[in-house]
Amino acid sequence: MLEALSTLFAGVIFGLAIAAPPGPMNAVIAEESVLRGWLAGVRAGLGAFTADVVFFVLALYGAVTFVETYPTVRGFMVGAGGILMCYFAYGAAKSATQSFTGTSHGDEQNGFKKAFVLALTNPYQIVFWLTIGVGLLQPGTIDVFALVPYVGDSLTGSLVVETGSVMLLAGFFGGILVWVGGFPAMLVAAENRMDAVAPAVAYASAGILALFGVLFLSDAARTLL
Repeated sequence: MLEALSTLFAGVIFGLAIAAPPGPMNAVIAEESVLRGWLAGVRAGLGAFTADVVFFVLALYGAVTFVETYPTVRGFMVGAGGILMCYFAYGAAKSATQSFTGTSHGDEQNGFKKAFVLALTNPYQIVFWLTIGVGLLQPGTIDVFALVPYVGDSLTGSLVVETGSVMLLAGFFGGILVWVGGFPAMLVAAENRMDAVAPAVAYASAGILALFGVLFLSDAARTLL
């Protein structure tokens, strides 16, 4: 029982470590949270989470491998993701401007669809499920913190856990859900203390989305050309 709980806890830490670093998904969650409230931020997070579940199921049946086998398919997917991110960056900046004037915050349901579509065209998530995600159910070991974007090299060896356990997978998705609920709550709490947070976060989200959009388009161009 104790071993199962420790494996579950390791999975939660793993899920948090993967979900927390800055990126396009968290940019969308942040924008939705500060402009439309906690529930809208959670909806956006659930959109990205749903895409992870889809990728996991597809990876189990080998469908995700198809994307890497045919670079042209991957190029078009990444290019579509880049275009969408640039478009959503414009929308985030526009929403920030509207928030100053009290304009309607728009359709709260849109956050789920936005994050879901972006996640499905996110090459980082595709590569994750190709190289690591399915391995969570295969016997072996995984260096959890070594996989954290940006800082993984300095954390190598900090938390190594055994894979091949359903508890580890349950904890992993549970950790992502903890972030989906907790991150919007932190942002909303900060907004309640500082009125200027909402526009600032929206502009920062627009910048992050635009940056990743350009990077994705550059990646797609290299692949297709």
